[in-house]
Amino acid sequence: MTDSTGAVLHTICMLILVIQSGLCTESPVSEWPSSTEDYDLLPSEPVDYSDFVSQCEKEDVRSFRQVFLPAVYTLVCVLGLVGNALVVLTYLYFKRLRTMTDVYLLNLALADLLFLLTLPFWAVSVVLGWVFGPALCKMVHGLYRLSFISGMLLLMCISVDRYFSIVRAASAHRHRSKAVYCSKLVAMAVWALSALFAIPDIVYSEEQPGDGSMRCRLRQDNSTFIYTTGLQLSLGFALPLIVMGFCYSVVIRTLLLARNFEKNKAIKVVIAVVLVFLLFQLPYNSVLLLDTITDVNATVTDCQLSKRMVLAVDITKSLAYTRCCLNPFLYAFIGVKFRRDLLRLLKEMGCLGSRSLLKLAVGRSTANGGRSSMVTDTDSTTTFSP
Repeated sequence: MTDSTGAVLHTICMLILVIQSGLCTESPVSEWPSSTEDYDLLPSEPVDYSDFVSQCEKEDVRSFRQVFLPAVYTLVCVLGLVGNALVVLTYLYFKRLRTMTDVYLLNLALADLLFLLTLPFWAVSVVLGWVFGPALCKMVHGLYRLSFISGMLLLMCISVDRYFSIVRAASAHRHRSKAVYCSKLVAMAVWALSALFAIPDIVYSEEQPGDGSMRCRLRQDNSTFIYTTGLQLSLGFALPLIVMGFCYSVVIRTLLLARNFEKNKAIKVVIAVVLVFLLFQLPYNSVLLLDTITDVNATVTDCQLSKRMVLAVDITKSLAYTRCCLNPFLYAFIGVKFRRDLLRLLKEMGCLGSRSLLKLAVGRSTANGGRSSMVTDTDSTTTFSP
């Protein structure tokens, strides 16, 4: 009896131990999976990809640029080379550097010629990429900055010369013998200053891969980008605009008070000079400033807006480059004495016959009524000749 009782108690104890060990080793139930593999057991949900950043495709913009920019650059280059080359040839052939205006116009034509020589490189690079090597990349960038800054500063110098020649006519006449010498020093200073500002473009320009081909660009960091853009906006637009605005506003007021029958023609020329500068330079510099702000702050995230910004820069830049074609007509060809020398040069080169030369001379004399103007037909005011 005792043995049977002991066997029963032993069996009961064993059952209790088994139950307790099972309760201790059971895993607790959790609301979330205990391992990453258990996530596969969760019900799948659709993923929203709208917040993911996608690459902005600009193939249509590149196609437009490959047609538009080479066509515009070629046209500007051809017309600008012809006009500015005639200015340089006329001044050098007749050794016609008798006034400050003559010195500034010759240097302006040289600056425009240097600028125009860079356009074929940019036209080819738009279509084929930069295929000219790293040395020419630095040279073309430096030449572009040198010619651009010097051209703008020379336009500013011409406005200052017009101010002294018309508003301060008596003082300008007294110092006429020193004027040409001073203008040559000023022109040299302009070239030296422009060369100094072109050094960063030479240093930081380099070949960079892009769009499946090599591109000649400035180093893409904010400091370099801000420097080059700020330099172009300040010396290439703001400073010349302020000086030209002041000088030409005083010139117009002086001409309005003058008793001269051709003052209206001179005023029209002044207004044309200012309007051309504004119409051709203001859009590009405004877009350039906006593009710089958005690039530095990275505020443009919309693809369509980014593409429109690229197109705006290209179109306004092409418009600004067209100014090189108009400079000879606004600042040189419009002068009576320069026109005479140009016609003589064309005749001696065999490009113009004696009969055609006589017809042009007689026609111009008749249009002017056979008279000359103290304000518009003197050596010191060639720019405003009708």
